[in-house]
Amino acid sequence: MERNAETERSAGAGRAGGLDVPALLAEQLQWHWENQARPRLEGLTDEEYFWEPVPGCWNVRPRGTGTAPIHAGSGEFTIDFEYPEPVPAPVTTIAWRLGHLLVGVLGVRNAAHFGGPQVSYEDFDYPGTAAGALELLDEYYGTWIRSVSGLDEAALAAPVGEAEGSWAAEPLATLVLHINREMIHHLAETALLRDLYAHRQR
Repeated sequence: MERNAETERSAGAGRAGGLDVPALLAEQLQWHWENQARPRLEGLTDEEYFWEPVPGCWNVRPRGTGTAPIHAGSGEFTIDFEYPEPVPAPVTTIAWRLGHLLVGVLGVRNAAHFGGPQVSYEDFDYPGTAAGALELLDEYYGTWIRSVSGLDEAALAAPVGEAEGSWAAEPLATLVLHINREMIHHLAETALLRDLYAHRQR
């Protein structure tokens, strides 16, 4: 799919004739979300959300039914985990992947950098429906992309701080690029799982 020409010009047209780096960083994820990733999530059913393509998947499950060594979560559903992660890691469901995006990718970063609610894998109330997960994903993504879009070059060059552990001295731009990669690849995996579900052996 072609990038919108106006978006290309607005991101590439420079501040003082140079590249608008903050706009480019935000636009990379925003374009993918609006034109590829989010449309591929439309119509997601609960059956797809929880579908396990192979035995031994990690999933989001009703409390007390988890199959992994760790069942994390504060509500009626928990997410399967093990630490350290086994090799090879189990295949994960759409519910698990969206849970990871909500907590480990967007949630903790919105809380640490942009005033979002505090979250952790242990205390998160994992959605028990596809609609509930998508509603939260839209909210958390919206907080992230609005906040990143409002950053200037000085903010992007500043250290991310202690909330990012070993990355504390890295510039915030490094974190933004990392989140872009995480969102793009996990949402692509989710799209593939939808394709596999659609063509599964019945």
